[in-house]
Amino acid sequence: MTMFKKIFTYVFLSIAAFISIFPFFWMIISSTNVSKDVTKGRLLPGNHFFENVKNLFENVNMGTALINSAIVAIATTVLALIIASLAGYGFEVFRSKKKDIVFNILLLSMMIPFAALMVPLYRMFGSISQVLPFIGIDTLAAVSLPTITTAFLIFFFRQNTKMFAKELVEAGRIDGLSELGIFFKIFIPSMKTTYAAAAIITFMGSWNNYLWPLVVIQSPEKQTIPLLISNLGSGYTPDYGVIMMAIVIATLPTALVFFLMQKHFVAGMMGSVK
Repeated sequence: MTMFKKIFTYVFLSIAAFISIFPFFWMIISSTNVSKDVTKGRLLPGNHFFENVKNLFENVNMGTALINSAIVAIATTVLALIIASLAGYGFEVFRSKKKDIVFNILLLSMMIPFAALMVPLYRMFGSISQVLPFIGIDTLAAVSLPTITTAFLIFFFRQNTKMFAKELVEAGRIDGLSELGIFFKIFIPSMKTTYAAAAIITFMGSWNNYLWPLVVIQSPEKQTIPLLISNLGSGYTPDYGVIMMAIVIATLPTALVFFLMQKHFVAGMMGSVK
């Protein structure tokens, strides 16, 4: 009975692993084939890899889109980590009934779908465009600002701050450190795993963001990767080999970030402090 159970477990896990990996396998194989072979469902590598890369970067603004996505994702991640961690630290270390009420109201905002906020946000950035055009409609700043921090990220940092030794705060105050000095010199180094987990979540969300950039970006030269891939697939005669190559390239940064910080991500999500 034990042997049968073990065999069943391995068979089930093998099937689950195959189902999970197959889309990535097919995506990579398809990026080496021409459009006709992709539509036929060819599962063997082709010899059009470099041709697809050439067509992607010569005929499409792939390089510009990569730079735009990198600027948005990196800027959003850095600012989100600083702002959300400051908020989470403040809510937990300087607790009071009034702050708890504000925090609860902040959590209630998680119940509002982003689609319901797009029209007010668009009108707000439309008004800002008349005064500060560099952060208004059709700018990368307008893509980043609404997603710089979220209620979830503040909640995530506050929950992990509960694991932070408050004695270190008192020790820093005794040594003459300011509150910001305690935050930057003691709190941040002690919460590396939490920052790693938050960085992965924020970077991946910003890199793959599609809906809001679709609304606020109007110029082709300001397009991010998701918008570019969507446009490639909406033509009358889409080249699926080129589209698959674009998807492969778009997947690499998030995959690289995740695998480099995987251990820290698991530790951070479990709320450990080192």
